[in-house]
Amino acid sequence: MINTVYRLCYPRRFEIAFEDIDISSGVIVRPTHLSICNADQRYYQGTRDIKVLKEKLPMALIHEGIGQVIFDNSGSFKPGDKVVMVPNIPCESDDYIAENYLRSSKFCGSSADGFMQEYYAIEPERLVKLPEGIDPDVAAFTELVSVSVHAISRFKAIAHNRRERVGVWGDGNLAYITSLLLKKMLPNSKIYVFGINREKLSDFSFADGTYLTTEIPTELTLDHAFECVGGNGSPVAIEQIIGVIRPEGTISILGVSEYPVAVNTRMILEKGLRLFGTSRSGKTDFKKTVELYREYPEIPIYLSRLVGNTVEVNSFADIKAAFETDIKKSFGKTILHWNL
Repeated sequence: MINTVYRLCYPRRFEIAFEDIDISSGVIVRPTHLSICNADQRYYQGTRDIKVLKEKLPMALIHEGIGQVIFDNSGSFKPGDKVVMVPNIPCESDDYIAENYLRSSKFCGSSADGFMQEYYAIEPERLVKLPEGIDPDVAAFTELVSVSVHAISRFKAIAHNRRERVGVWGDGNLAYITSLLLKKMLPNSKIYVFGINREKLSDFSFADGTYLTTEIPTELTLDHAFECVGGNGSPVAIEQIIGVIRPEGTISILGVSEYPVAVNTRMILEKGLRLFGTSRSGKTDFKKTVELYREYPEIPIYLSRLVGNTVEVNSFADIKAAFETDIKKSFGKTILHWNL
């Protein structure tokens, strides 16, 4: 079976390649809705290190997406089933290290071709069936939601049980998703969000309180916190968290920074704080995310507010147009209706 793959070969330049797919094993999925991530944009715009770009490209981008099962030789799915694709590809298992932290694992759109393909061959273990009636534009960025689920699940295993007041730093997509899920996964906790944009913070209507980072009350204290800022804002966010968190609190770091971030180790030591990082997610987190969609139908409704742009991709030229549209967005996700 001949497959068409759309790869980024140089920054802002895509190419078409044709490859043969073996349909005798695994599942063949037709991608239908894809979501552009900031990591995809770093490749597209060429803001990654030149050495990294030379090593990775050409490569099909995008690791957030859903599709429809076309053929399954394993019998795990039926043709027509709507599924979310798990982009993490483990090559081994470990009793202590999760699949998304194993250095040997591959990842779509980073160390393996992503979902920008006509068809995608995948093992049945890397698929999770979606609930009936779910908004496909929302389901397209389930991978991002699963990262927050993974972070909160780890937090519940690591942090002490005084969880009356939990803070989330950031007012972007990741902070929105994380604070929303915290309200559901920690129902007895009050969730407070800290950001720099008053208009964006107004969208966090489910939170128990929102604050501009320049107007944090001096008397405010938190039991634990999640950092969802990343980039150049990470140092300030982490410093503020260390300042307001109570002794022996736990800080979850989710924001990605391209450069090393200085942290106040003196206060970390004095307060006996725990810091842990979270990157990507695994099959277990995807299953938990889909279970949350079913258990709390309001979650996809809230998440629909993050759908910023939808782009019909009917031709090769539409791919570049979609990425250029995504660059101009101020908030939310750009969803590709993948018709190629």
